[in-house]
Amino acid sequence: MGGIGKTTLARVVYDQTSSHFEGKGFIADVREVAGKLGFVSLQKQLLFQVLSDEGFHFFNVHEGSAIISHRLSHKRVLVVIDDVVNEQHLKCLVGRRNWFCLGSRIIGTTRDEHLLRSYRVDDVYKPTTLNDDDALRLFNLKAFDTLEVLGSFLCGRDATQWRSAIERLEKDSNKEILDKLRISFDGLEEKEKNIFLDIACFFNGEEKDFVIKVLDGCEFFPDIGIDVLVKKSQLTVHEDNKLWMHNLLQEMGRKIVREKCIEEPGKRCRLWEEQDVYDATEGIEGMIIDNKRWESIHTRVLMYDIHIVTRDCFGVLFEANFCSFTYGYIRESKKMLNLNVDALWKMKKLRLLKVLCLLNCDDLKYLSSELRRLDWTGYPLRFLPPSFQLDNLVALLLPYGRIEQLWKANTLLYKLKVLNLRGCQNLIKTPDFTTSPNLEILILEGCIKIVDVHPSIGVLLRLQLLNLRGCKSLRNLPTKIGGCNSLKTLDLSSCHKVENLPENLQQVESLEDLELSGTAIAKPPYFIFRFKNLKALSFNGCKGSSSKFGTNLPSLFQVFQRSMESLPLILHSLSGLTSLTSLKLKDCNLCQGDILSDIFCLSSLITLDLSGNNFVSTPLSFFLLFKLQYLGLSNCKELKHFPGFISTEGVNIDGYSSLELVPNKVCNSVGGPRIRGLHCYRLAESSDVYTLLGRHIKQHVISRKGFDAVKPGSEIPKWFSHQAVDSSIKIPLPNNIQNDSQWMGVSFACVFVDDDASRHEELTCEFDIHHRISVQATCDGSVSWVKKCGVRIVYQKDLEDINEDSDGDESMANGPLINEDSDEEELVDDQ
Repeated sequence: MGGIGKTTLARVVYDQTSSHFEGKGFIADVREVAGKLGFVSLQKQLLFQVLSDEGFHFFNVHEGSAIISHRLSHKRVLVVIDDVVNEQHLKCLVGRRNWFCLGSRIIGTTRDEHLLRSYRVDDVYKPTTLNDDDALRLFNLKAFDTLEVLGSFLCGRDATQWRSAIERLEKDSNKEILDKLRISFDGLEEKEKNIFLDIACFFNGEEKDFVIKVLDGCEFFPDIGIDVLVKKSQLTVHEDNKLWMHNLLQEMGRKIVREKCIEEPGKRCRLWEEQDVYDATEGIEGMIIDNKRWESIHTRVLMYDIHIVTRDCFGVLFEANFCSFTYGYIRESKKMLNLNVDALWKMKKLRLLKVLCLLNCDDLKYLSSELRRLDWTGYPLRFLPPSFQLDNLVALLLPYGRIEQLWKANTLLYKLKVLNLRGCQNLIKTPDFTTSPNLEILILEGCIKIVDVHPSIGVLLRLQLLNLRGCKSLRNLPTKIGGCNSLKTLDLSSCHKVENLPENLQQVESLEDLELSGTAIAKPPYFIFRFKNLKALSFNGCKGSSSKFGTNLPSLFQVFQRSMESLPLILHSLSGLTSLTSLKLKDCNLCQGDILSDIFCLSSLITLDLSGNNFVSTPLSFFLLFKLQYLGLSNCKELKHFPGFISTEGVNIDGYSSLELVPNKVCNSVGGPRIRGLHCYRLAESSDVYTLLGRHIKQHVISRKGFDAVKPGSEIPKWFSHQAVDSSIKIPLPNNIQNDSQWMGVSFACVFVDDDASRHEELTCEFDIHHRISVQATCDGSVSWVKKCGVRIVYQKDLEDINEDSDGDESMANGPLINEDSDEEELVDDQ
């Protein structure tokens, strides 16, 4: 990607190390110079810089190469070749390793990582874009002084002009910036350009695998094309496997599309803005139809004299000038969009259609047979258009639509790979899958009228995901489900009528994620516990069946029936689940002894949720779960003994009313735990609760990792030396604190009231630490009212005294508790 600092980094390295070499040369703008003056000019420039006292007369590249290899092979030289775009640049300037003396260093900058890899360079350094903090530092340095493109434009202007400029840039970024970015685009092949433009206009932020499926259907060869864009830094693949294109690159791509027909937007090949789709013509290939409206509800300008110095778990330090603008937006309700359906008749080349609004199209009879992606949220018709040819369709997405029935039995859909009918509550039955044998993703979540899945599902040899979550009328899976031997994810959660799984499901050895929460399965079949590739297994809410009495029995027996507890979920041996990383057994009525002792065999387990069960203690074998990061024990009201030997990064003990002490082992967990203890009243009564705070701080300040805890209470301990009856607090910051070796960090606490303890909402706590000004701490929760907050700057001596202070401070140990029947107050401690 252009403009992220490759040349600047190379120049810094060159300036700082060139004195250690016998000769040096920095060949700038290789792409531009080669295009204007040719390769010979570059060769002469290199020789002149390294051997400045000599003149060279040659007229072709071969002669130049021979002279370079001869004259520089006896010198230790440092050569930087900036902005290389093809292999010929490298061949004519640095050739092979034997052109240079041992100890020489050759550095090249390029936007194409693959170019360096193919030339077999020794090392490749890929600079990353700046994080938010470093970006602010750069902006601070440049915006008020020397930023070449944007900073110089803003320099000297007031806040009103800055806001105006930012609003303009959101719609039309600076031309000089986009022109620099376009250099890489112009060097792409035609297929790669199409992939780039499609992602810029329609796919930015979407899952990589899905995008590849659709673009492969467009015959753009996306597997290699996307790799090229990534290697050229035009595109990034995030950890969640989603494609991300920088907003400036996206704007540049959209500008390229606009420029093809400036005066008549409807004649462009791709449309994504509402005002343009009304005039769409037959040349359209892709279109988003959306009539969303945005309204700014507040705008505020914040100006601080701050500068980022460092970040750790305790906050961020700042010490120079900075301006920021914060905008708030609210989205209006969508209105009906009236689009002439005859216009769709003309769009013979349309291959990508995405509808995100209410569209008046009762007379819709035609859609392009070239469509690869039909994505229509809230599709308003009962059936697909009768003349719609689905031959080329790759992805059919009709979530929350009114459709009742899909294609007829003889409709061929050999290219269809993704079918998403989430929330289609009028869908009566699933289609015959015989004519769509290449389907890979099938989502029927929330289709509440579906009773059975068509038995032809067994022909889907490539099916990887089957989502039937919330299909409340579904009775069972077809017996031929075993034919789906590529299936990785099966979700049957909240399918309340499903009592059994077909026996031949055991043939699906590829299964990795099995979700059975909220089903009527009381005794899971034995073969589930033999899936060696299974990584996630969930039985949340699955209980054994209670005794069933007839409805005509005397009322006394009916009362007795209601009072009986359900039997626990019956588990088989867990030893076969060697790949399992997540096991969820929440609300399964598990009692003492129901948790199998061979749980220690789950050596890969990361998440274990046993919340809402009735056991008194956990198996000793828990201590062998070395990779465990999260343990859920909320609402285990019978639990008497906390598994203190477990090291984990997160523990949820909500409703653990009998708990008086959190064991040291949990407090000293190396991962920086998050301990949540809502409704743990005995814990709040214990004098040890704030000794826990001391142990936390001592342990985690050393590791420089943060932690937070939530527990009952109504007062901020006096140890937090600055307090306010408010949701935020601002205190002075000592001068030169970042150079104080005794300074360890910041501790923050707040008291909040939750008006509905049954809701699970996030409470967020944030620090803004402004050097020369203040520390500002803010708490915010969507359903919680923050009553008080406190903050303390922590020094080394505080760690030595904190336990003594805790013992002597009644407010730390004995803050008044709120009655359980009233709105609940909780104390949040964040380090």
